[in-house]
Amino acid sequence: MTHSRKGIAAALGAYALWGLLPVYWKLLKTVPAPQILGHRVVWSCVFLAGLVTLRREWPGFRAADRNRRVLGIYTGAAAILAVNWLIYIWAVNTGHIVETSLGYFINPLLTVLLSVCFLHEHLRRLQWLAVFLAAAGVGYLTWQHGRVPWIALALAVSFAIYGLLKKQAPLGALHGLTLETAVLLLPALVFLAAADARGTGAFGHTGWQIGWLLAFTGLVTALPLLLFALAARRVSLSTLGILQYLAPTCQFLIGVAVYHEPFSRIQLTGFMLIWAALLLYWLDGALRLRRLAWSSANPPRS
Repeated sequence: MTHSRKGIAAALGAYALWGLLPVYWKLLKTVPAPQILGHRVVWSCVFLAGLVTLRREWPGFRAADRNRRVLGIYTGAAAILAVNWLIYIWAVNTGHIVETSLGYFINPLLTVLLSVCFLHEHLRRLQWLAVFLAAAGVGYLTWQHGRVPWIALALAVSFAIYGLLKKQAPLGALHGLTLETAVLLLPALVFLAAADARGTGAFGHTGWQIGWLLAFTGLVTALPLLLFALAARRVSLSTLGILQYLAPTCQFLIGVAVYHEPFSRIQLTGFMLIWAALLLYWLDGALRLRRLAWSSANPPRS
């Protein structure tokens, strides 16, 4: 298997696991979302710290940890990530999987818009049209339903901000996520201890199946991220950009086909506008890569 094939396999594995996450959270629907979040933080930190130990990378990790700028970036990223995780878990377990998928369909376009606002990048015409189409889709859903699809927008905005912060982050995927979960570890432990003291804690009180599922939240959190980190080193960004839609597509299909969430013609129209926006965005990237390839193959003659 070539490096590129290994990279594509890793990317497919990461996005498929992210796409199947709603099924895992549904297995924990009897546990309040804040407690699932707390356990996700704790067990992710344990799992990631174990990996750092196995790879004997603590000296480099401690050096980064002492840098105030690095710590500030990752503290902000950790807070945003916690908000994103909490909204996602709560939405899945209250029957809003389709709306969560909408958020992750919107996210790439919102990320592009944030890069214009904060990183001073420039959009091409097709990219602007894609952004306007996505906004039209959200506007249409808001108008027809009489409410803003806040779950989708909250997930899209929080993950786009998280991505923007990570753009400035100097650590690799393993060290970065380890530091983020370490920042959240103490608040998570205090919250879980308080819940246990009130007699409302789920871990150890609701059967061994729930206990194991909570413990394995660390693995289901870290594994796709590590696969993604492997893919990012071996696969072009354009390929990753195409494959990333596998996750929200899986979530959408699970919501409609497995958990039978309602999906009306109004929702279909809104989604189609957003899917058209994503198609335009992909087309713009494909055309640009083709032009660059042609230019490099046919350099101007002097």
